[in-house]
Amino acid sequence: MMRTTTSLLAALALIAACEPANRTTETPGPDSLRQTPETDAPIRLVERWKAEGFASPKGVAAAPGGGYFISNIAGEPDARDGSGWISKVSAEGEVLEERFATGMDAPQGMVVDRGILYVADIDRIHLVDPDDGTLLTTFDIKGAVALADMAAWNATVLVSDSAGGKIWRLAGDESGIWLEDERLAGVTGLEPDGDRLLVATKASGTLYAVNEAGALSEIVTGLDEAESVGRTEGGYLVSGLPGQVWFVSDKGETAELLNTQENGILQNDLTVFGDTVIIPNMLPGTVTAWTIEAAG
Repeated sequence: MMRTTTSLLAALALIAACEPANRTTETPGPDSLRQTPETDAPIRLVERWKAEGFASPKGVAAAPGGGYFISNIAGEPDARDGSGWISKVSAEGEVLEERFATGMDAPQGMVVDRGILYVADIDRIHLVDPDDGTLLTTFDIKGAVALADMAAWNATVLVSDSAGGKIWRLAGDESGIWLEDERLAGVTGLEPDGDRLLVATKASGTLYAVNEAGALSEIVTGLDEAESVGRTEGGYLVSGLPGQVWFVSDKGETAELLNTQENGILQNDLTVFGDTVIIPNMLPGTVTAWTIEAAG
């Protein structure tokens, strides 16, 4: 049941409307298509727990007070069948509420910002009460095709459109294209990193940094179906949908930390919370928590 709350109105009022970024871009150099060298990583991933019983889990967001929200696509990722939902798990991987929030089609990326849980769902964004799972309202993103990951950055909420090659922004009750670039084909992962936004794209397997003006700067390319990105000490963690997780140094050097392709385990929206990494696995329907430790 939908309801309007004071907290919702206050939250929306605080989100200032902004114009689309000036989409100036940096000219690619001759090495823009380079395949990155591999190097030994200074860190490793150690499995902490694995939770089972999800239905095509895709996105992760931190729950206020501890634990995590997990989105379940359940049906096809483009099906408007009302079968999707959000689960809530504890910090130790216990499923607290399997269907914490319902009434969605194919929910994917999520972010909690100013007391509201935002959920990307094909071409809509749901606003959910993170305390009790009540669906507060829904915004249609006209022109969106396949909304994927979400991020709160620079007083606005951003969402990637993997089919449209765009990044949309939601400011108050208005939406629009924040950034559109042919290099964003297959864009999925978004991660704030200070005064820049980290962006992962599946089509070219490229990790970009985007500044406030919308200029793209390549960090690394050649990562097979790069799905998501998280910041860690000395570099980045990037997941590849087929089953890889890489460490990428600040210099763009890569090292494979995890490869589950032979086991048929997909690595979806990797999200870093301090020394903990939470990764939903659409197949086989699990969510895995990893601890980041120093190698050696």
